Amino acid sequence: QVQLVESGGGLVQVGASSTLSCAVSGGTLSSLGMGWFRQAPGNQREFVAGINADGDRSYYTHTVKGRFFLSKDNAKNTLLLRMITVKSEDTAVYYCAARPRSPSNSVTIETSTYDYWGQGTQVTVSS
Repeated sequence: QVQLVESGGGLVQVGASSTLSCAVSGGTLSSLGMGWFRQAPGNQREFVAGINADGDRSYYTHTVKGRFFLSKDNAKNTLLLRMITVKSEDTAVYYCAARPRSPSNSVTIETSTYDYWGQGTQVTVSS
C-alpha cells in the first residue's frame, strides 16, 4: 500500500519561495505518476501540477505555470514542489497524490485518476 506524507507547508510571505515535499513509502516513485492538488476554504480540490512516472512529462495549471516546479528525487523516493513568487491566492491545503504508471505514461489532472492521497499540508501566504 502506497503511503504519502507531505511536509514543508507553513506561513510564507507574498513573493517569497517555499518547497513542499511528498515522501513516498510502500511504492517506488519511478513507477508512479504523481500530482499536487490544493483546496482553499469553500472551494473544490483543484489540480496544481503533475508529473508522469518517468519524470519526463509534467503539466501545470495556468495559475502556477512559471512559478511552480515539480521534480522527482528517486533516490529519496520524494516528490518536490518548488514554489516561487507565491501569491495570496496560493493559500490552501496542498495534497500529494499518486497513481500506478499508466500504459501511456501520461500526466492526468483529474482527482478520480489518482489512487493514493496524502493528508495534506497547509500553505498560508501572508502579505
